[in-house]
Amino acid sequence: MIVTIAAILLILLLFLNVPVYTSLVVAALEYFAFSDVNIMIIAQKMARGLENTTLLAIPFFICSGILMNYGGIADRLFEFCKLILGHWPGSLAQVNVLLSTLMGGMSGSNIADAAMQSKMVYPAMVKDGYDPPFSAAVTAASSLITPIIPPGIGLITFGFLGNVSVGRLFMAGILPGVLLCIIMMIFVHFISVKKGYRPIREKRANIKEVGKASQSAISAILMPIIIIGGIRLGILSPTEAGAAAIAYALVIGIVFYRSINMKMIVRTLRETVEATANVAIIFSAATAFSWVITNERVPQVISNWVTANISSPSLFMLAVIIMLLIAGCFMDGGALQVILVPLLLPTARALGINEVHFGIVYILTSSIGTLTPPLGTVMFTVCNITGVKTSEFVKAEAPFYICLVLCLLTIAFIPQISLFIPNLVYGA
Repeated sequence: MIVTIAAILLILLLFLNVPVYTSLVVAALEYFAFSDVNIMIIAQKMARGLENTTLLAIPFFICSGILMNYGGIADRLFEFCKLILGHWPGSLAQVNVLLSTLMGGMSGSNIADAAMQSKMVYPAMVKDGYDPPFSAAVTAASSLITPIIPPGIGLITFGFLGNVSVGRLFMAGILPGVLLCIIMMIFVHFISVKKGYRPIREKRANIKEVGKASQSAISAILMPIIIIGGIRLGILSPTEAGAAAIAYALVIGIVFYRSINMKMIVRTLRETVEATANVAIIFSAATAFSWVITNERVPQVISNWVTANISSPSLFMLAVIIMLLIAGCFMDGGALQVILVPLLLPTARALGINEVHFGIVYILTSSIGTLTPPLGTVMFTVCNITGVKTSEFVKAEAPFYICLVLCLLTIAFIPQISLFIPNLVYGA
């Protein structure tokens, strides 16, 4: 009964837009206050929540992404994408999708990617005659590729919360991310032809032009390859890969591009500390709340009920997808992870669902929910920056939403899309 009240209190506070950290702490305190458990445990669990070295990868990758943005890598990637896709109908919309895929190895966050593209690609699209709601919809939809492209922050947090191999999760995100990119580019092509959006170049870029543009963009394209390769070869752990990414970004920005100075480094460190503090404080509180539900054997109860009433893994997966699509309309994906992963993952394991595959489906599903009202975080980020009305955005986003859900169902019910590369690299 006490844990039920704590869960209801948590959901109520989140719906009232109380910060996630505060909501988790208040819910945990309610449990300790009305049970015979020593209240000092909450402090111990909150401190222990930050002791896992895997979490060090988060500030490292945040820092490297900020450094590469300040170093002009994003601008060079933008120009590279414009060059190779400039002869296609709706070329700037295509650039928007491809850039999100490539930027996934830098920003690691769909909200960060949506904000960046709203400032970089959206104005270029509107200036070239694209409809503003369509431009905003493409920007938001393409940003959902980012969380599952390594080194997505969502992959790291899922690995930490579920005790799942981060290296396997990184590998598992590659094919689904590429699949989403390809299908979305095909989808954008047909819409662009229908709406009459013309190419920005008359002719395909020649080999010399592509080679010149590649020299500027190759440093950004190589970063995820270096990270994944280092982890696979056993040279780097995910945490060490994050530190290597910072060193790589500094060398590129200072030595090769000469675009990063001491003032930018100080600004980068300040932004990294702010972003990391937000993440760390949530994980600290989430660990305490997770201990509460574990101590009350809530995951075991749910798992036993589901396995007794739902014998089909496919039916369970479908139920999780529907629940996350709805929950994502109201809550940030990070908050959903810290609350639901400890509850759902044990049940998925009990039903024989591969934990790595479940992680990819979970992260993508909760991300899709951020596109929809009333509280979709990506939707509000894009609408606030671009000035597009929410009603216009929702109308323009509807076809992309359907496209994303169809891709999600394909990935969910064909596990080999997620598992082929991890099984190939690590073994089944």
